[in-house]
Amino acid sequence: MKQRITYFIKLYALVILIFVVQKTIFMMVDAPDGSDYGIGDWWHVASNGLLLDVPMAGYLTALPLLFLAASAWWPREIRLRRLSTPYYVIIAVVVSIIFIADTALYPFWQFKLDALALSYLESPQGAFASVSLGFVLLRLLLICLTVAVTTWALLVVTPQTLKPMSSKRRRVALTIGFVVFLPIYVISIRGGTGESTANIGKVYFSDDNFLNHSAVNPTFSLLYSLDKTSDYASEFNYFSEEERKEIVESLEGRVLEGRGKRVEGREYLTAQPSASNPGSSTSLPSTLYPLPSKTHPLPSTLYLLPSKTPPNILLIIMEGFGGQFVEAVSGRKDIAPNYNRLAKEGIVFTRCYSNSFRTDRGTVSTLSGYPSFPTLSVMKIPAKSRTLPCLAATLNSHGYTSSFLYGGDINFTNMQSYLRTGGYQTIVSDVDFSAEEKKDNPWGANDDVTFNRLYDMVMQQKQQPWHICYLTLSSHEPWKVPYNRLKDEIPNAFAFTDHCLGQFVERIRKTPLWDNLLIVCIPDHGYDYPMGIKKEEHHRNSMLWIGGAVKQHMVINTIMNQSDLAATLLGNLGFDHSAYTFSRDVTSPSYTYPYAFFTFKEGIGFADSTGHSVYDIISDRQWEDHSAEGVADKKAAAETRIRKAKALLQTIYDDFGRR
Repeated sequence: MKQRITYFIKLYALVILIFVVQKTIFMMVDAPDGSDYGIGDWWHVASNGLLLDVPMAGYLTALPLLFLAASAWWPREIRLRRLSTPYYVIIAVVVSIIFIADTALYPFWQFKLDALALSYLESPQGAFASVSLGFVLLRLLLICLTVAVTTWALLVVTPQTLKPMSSKRRRVALTIGFVVFLPIYVISIRGGTGESTANIGKVYFSDDNFLNHSAVNPTFSLLYSLDKTSDYASEFNYFSEEERKEIVESLEGRVLEGRGKRVEGREYLTAQPSASNPGSSTSLPSTLYPLPSKTHPLPSTLYLLPSKTPPNILLIIMEGFGGQFVEAVSGRKDIAPNYNRLAKEGIVFTRCYSNSFRTDRGTVSTLSGYPSFPTLSVMKIPAKSRTLPCLAATLNSHGYTSSFLYGGDINFTNMQSYLRTGGYQTIVSDVDFSAEEKKDNPWGANDDVTFNRLYDMVMQQKQQPWHICYLTLSSHEPWKVPYNRLKDEIPNAFAFTDHCLGQFVERIRKTPLWDNLLIVCIPDHGYDYPMGIKKEEHHRNSMLWIGGAVKQHMVINTIMNQSDLAATLLGNLGFDHSAYTFSRDVTSPSYTYPYAFFTFKEGIGFADSTGHSVYDIISDRQWEDHSAEGVADKKAAAETRIRKAKALLQTIYDDFGRR
């Protein structure tokens, strides 16, 4: 029994050591020119990398572990080294090829080896066009050498033979030990007992992407990406390319319009009193145009933030905060009194449709201005998500510093990888809160705790301008919050988040920071409450801009998407947003055809001035339909909306496939 246990411990430790050595060589070979990484950096890379090395070691040693458990009942001596050699060679070949390929390709690609590399095998001539024959031959030689050394090391820790266990008591003891140990072993492969399984983002720890990439186990990176890769461009091909293009180009104000840059000294449009309340400034037409200036040409964008000083930007992504909880979207008045009150002093967008139904997808739509997909999560596919622009990176290029705050597991759905790649230099998450602060919610720290941390982060900002993105948490199942204003636990949880928001705003309003602060509140997605609401209601939400940087109150009823935040915000800051291909500046004169497009697991939806339609992509049928008053041919209007939704779905999959 001792021989078997000792062998397995040595084998497992050796596999971990191989991965650590790989990281060391990767850092030595691929470190950027001029870098000065020390032993401390190596230690952080190696220690954080264990979060993927341990699961990968579990996968590779699973077969030997099962064999050792079964061998206890074999009555004769087993020639273990001879029996293990073929398996070792296979492991050595796979691990060595991946390691050498990753190290060789990283200087060209600047990202870790993943399934994207396999697409180049279809055209090997093109794949090797940028390197010499000598380069290829040297790498092949290194692969052979690495295979030989790895196989030799594995054989060294392997006994020549396994002696039979003559005592039945020892056999039973070993079998029981195996059964007891197996759950722990499975947990190690899974990556822990938390909500998130092992994923690339778990090892990201630095704002230096090279260090993050160094910590990633290349074998795990490739295998992890295999089941997240598909021929996306071939999915949902409803139309020929010519017809698809014609439909999409008919959407005026579409993705390539409205790329204006700011010109100082312009005059701005004053909100007009509403017809229902002439004494207030509460409504604007759906298409907004700035006033002409006597000294400057007509600007291309209505700037909602008329200031020469770039504002500090706090973006609050509110978990599940659907329109049914907000009075401005004809929701209930009693759930979010603070949000409703703030909407009467800031700029509220009352028809801001969420792109998706999950936090990981809604976060990408918000920060990258990218549509959502019914069948995949972009955040979970680093090979694709890293090709997207991100508000943090864009703002950083204009002198901002960017931070992210979330009271939950930042590695869930690979979020940390996406955020780090997107430019968030500082990330605060559940590990930065005490056990006492997290005891009331299984997801992490509740919103009262994180709003207090947010206030501290804001007050501690030393460099201006700055950007902080904060994702709330409490308005989520299991709805357990330290607040009891409403009897129903679901709206009460949303009321708690609203209560925390109101307290925070009034607290920050009393500081000098308020004068040049823009706070944007937007839901990551809606929520199915009351149970069984229509899909269109689920996605029809709001967006709110408040703070000292907002100079006047406006109600903007223009139909838009959550993904339009990026272009609208950047456009009003005077920053170029052409990289955000699918995001539209809804305050630009070029936005002449307001519409919204959204997705969920089984379908897609489209809303414009003629009404809305929801289409079931699984059963190929119309799910919901509503045409506005005055639409003569309601059937034709519904068919047109569905055609546009299908064309957009096909377009975004084509775009995703090309990335």
